[in-house]
Amino acid sequence: MSDSDQEFDVLVLGFGKAGKTIAMARAKAGDRVALIEKSPDMYGGTCINVGCVPTKTLLTDAHLHSSARTAAAAGVGSEGGDADALSAAQDRRDTLIGKLNAVNKKLADDAGVTVIDGDAEFTGPKDVRITGGPDELTVTAQTIIINTGSVPVRPPIPGIDDPRVLDSTQVQHVPTHPSQLAIVGGGPIGLEFATMFAQFGTSVTVLDGSEQFLARFDRDVAEQVRADLEKLGITILSGAKVSGFTSDDDGVTVSHDGGELKADYALLAVGRRPATDGLGLEAAGIATTERGAVEVDEHLQTNVEGVYAAGDVNGGPQFTYVSFDDHRVITSAVWGDGSRTTSGRIVPSSTFITPPLSQVGLGEDAAREDAEGRGHTLDVRSKNIADIPIMPRPKILGEPEGIAKFLIDVEDDRILGCTLYCVDSQELINLVTVAMTQSVPASALGSAIYTHPSSSEVFNALLA
Repeated sequence: MSDSDQEFDVLVLGFGKAGKTIAMARAKAGDRVALIEKSPDMYGGTCINVGCVPTKTLLTDAHLHSSARTAAAAGVGSEGGDADALSAAQDRRDTLIGKLNAVNKKLADDAGVTVIDGDAEFTGPKDVRITGGPDELTVTAQTIIINTGSVPVRPPIPGIDDPRVLDSTQVQHVPTHPSQLAIVGGGPIGLEFATMFAQFGTSVTVLDGSEQFLARFDRDVAEQVRADLEKLGITILSGAKVSGFTSDDDGVTVSHDGGELKADYALLAVGRRPATDGLGLEAAGIATTERGAVEVDEHLQTNVEGVYAAGDVNGGPQFTYVSFDDHRVITSAVWGDGSRTTSGRIVPSSTFITPPLSQVGLGEDAAREDAEGRGHTLDVRSKNIADIPIMPRPKILGEPEGIAKFLIDVEDDRILGCTLYCVDSQELINLVTVAMTQSVPASALGSAIYTHPSSSEVFNALLA
């Protein structure tokens, strides 16, 4: 082995949630561990640096600004300008993320992980060449974990590379407060940024390519969400297929099949794809799916023994908490008894609009089909949040909007699915997920004692 070659027990490609957690744990256990990250700006992974944490920080400040503006309009207190508020939120975001980035690097160093900056490329099943850093070297390991995450999708649309067409990372540092913002994409990313910018005083239009708004949600829920977003001042154009972008000094024009839309900036929010470009997977013989994800089994092992893929890159749900569970699956497979797998995982989701929209399990049509297929009865328990008298917390906060919906298998007393569009739903949905995972009866969740006033009283209201 030459001076430029290094051998490790564990090699992790990417500083994301699963990879860094495994790297630190195995280094503390005495393994020689290397973690490759192409950019120091990404120490800690996507969630910490450009995803969940920074965007929710901006959303929180936007909501506070909107609340202050509403209070000022009512003659209570005062509020600053929209542009100043956005700039201050960006500064707070950057300060927080800078600290988290540095803490993640220190945690890895303190655990004994060798962090190497550079681009990783397989040259064989267990050999990875690192370039772009201080030195070019080749590293080998018996266990390799691909944890490179995902990147924004950029469809081949004319004008998409114009500086006024931003992705979900770039828009967090939009250089000037936009008076008008066009958002291409009506999914979670698009709707969260729509909510944020609308609360900072921007006129937002969402160009949703889908004919049906929030297609994976039940219609009663989707219609309420749409009405509340429109009440916030957001315009939603369903079935709008974007064909091009044209920019000048004054802004960008978005061409779509319904006409043209002029805005200061356009945000491209049409999803993310697995980040596998340049990894040299072919040289390692690692198979990928039709959608470009690294193909894995229920233990998250690729077709190459000893090589695993965790997080967004393996084509699973693109959530950092799924990546965290991926680390448990891989740890079980490599250093445990292999009992933990991805089979049968129940994964909740939350979209941080106002109020948050959370879901787990089946929607109404699928739940009805599931229950009736077993000769059982489906009980749909749904109520508008404003109409639940024993749940005053949303009213106390001045946010009574929303709906709670539970889908119950009557004979089994089992929750098949749940949608919560309300204050604190991002917390409540986790308790529902535990109940579903552990087969806790719906009535048990409904008969428990909850503090008052709390959002968890929704369980007393609908499940007792």
